[in-house]
Amino acid sequence: MAYDEGLAQRIREFLAEEDGVTERKMFGGLAFMMNGHMTCGVVGSELMVRVGKDAYDDALAREHAREMDFTGKALRGMVYVGADGIAEDEELERWVRRGVEHALTLPPK
Repeated sequence: MAYDEGLAQRIREFLAEEDGVTERKMFGGLAFMMNGHMTCGVVGSELMVRVGKDAYDDALAREHAREMDFTGKALRGMVYVGADGIAEDEELERWVRRGVEHALTLPPK
């Protein structure tokens, strides 16, 4: 599956100042890793964000967010955000920041 390269570039710009960021192809798209942990990524034209189990319900309550069900079963702690929910840079940055904040709570791999 192809992923939206323009969205990936926008994410790169937000993560440019962060340490320990790498990219990895996964889930049929592109994932951004921090210290070995996935923070967010692009699948098709959607953003995927690892928000963690504690912030999962709050994230799902946000407009344009839905369960990440890549395997056919919801992956608790991870959400998809539709294109309308990340059209503006401020919206995208808020979601990317959620993924970064969660990754920073995890020990480096």
